[in-house]
Amino acid sequence: MKVVNVYEQYFEGKCTVYDTEWKGARVVLIATTEEGTVRYEAQVTFFPHTEEDPFLIPYDKVGTKELYFAKGRRSKKREEAYLSIIRGIGDELAAKMDGTIDWDKPLIEARRG
Repeated sequence: MKVVNVYEQYFEGKCTVYDTEWKGARVVLIATTEEGTVRYEAQVTFFPHTEEDPFLIPYDKVGTKELYFAKGRRSKKREEAYLSIIRGIGDELAAKMDGTIDWDKPLIEARRG
């Protein structure tokens, strides 16, 4: 199995966990290939984002959505199509966790893999 983070970026966000407001969100588009199949999924993870541990990811608040699963291999065209809608998917996943992502306030530049 090969897992690739096609896209990963950290943003300011808000989500209450254990009566504490967490202030960061990680948004990822993941491609997994195995034995002639490919799967794409989007993932949003909220994290505390404190000065002591600015990027500590505890995985207590994680939302995922499978976007595609079929026989085949990675497709740059398909990846670009998912990247064009990643914000809408991210907002949907964040809302399910009663959180929000501030897309205008990235904490790091986007990473592409």
